[in-house]
Amino acid sequence: MDRAGESSADILLARPGMQRLPSDKMELFQLRQFVPPALAADLIARIEADRRPSTLADFNGDTYFRTSETCDLDPDLPETKALEHLLFELNGIDPDYGEPVQGQRYAPGQEFKPHCDYFNPQGEDWDKYCSVAGQRTWTFMVYLNDVESGGATRFKTIGKSIHPEAGKLVCWNNRWSDGSPNPNTLHHGMKVRKGMKYVITKWYRENPGGW
Repeated sequence: MDRAGESSADILLARPGMQRLPSDKMELFQLRQFVPPALAADLIARIEADRRPSTLADFNGDTYFRTSETCDLDPDLPETKALEHLLFELNGIDPDYGEPVQGQRYAPGQEFKPHCDYFNPQGEDWDKYCSVAGQRTWTFMVYLNDVESGGATRFKTIGKSIHPEAGKLVCWNNRWSDGSPNPNTLHHGMKVRKGMKYVITKWYRENPGGW
């Protein structure tokens, strides 16, 4: 790996079953059955117990932009440690470069409108979130359950929708090879139509700490 806080296509594709979704606009991968059912159930229980309204950096005035609920998972919990171990075995990124694990819960009608995970260098909250840790590099997201209807993650620029499937991991590089943010990573956590959707999100940064 050339830079800390980075994984690579070669590292990810070394895992049996990993698929790279064909596109020259972004690096996007998926891996089914990444998280075993028992661990997924434990994580869902934690999210359900400790959820709070989700928030936004650089709030845009749209109170319906992100309507899910979020859980900040305690890093000392056994289920959090188990998940972190799975991620490190997969991506090889030093855990010091990873933000704390978050869980999200989407009830029917809830969504996260089209957005990118990287921070806007011109945004009001750039110094608050990035002065120490720097920009986000990779996103690793895990669906914890099957959803009865809706809840897909839509990457409009590349015309790809990924549907929730219990245990499935989806990950992407938020930047181009020169380190600049890649706007093609724009994605939409689409509305859940029926049932509940539980997701784990893990973001990595250019530098350790500072969040």
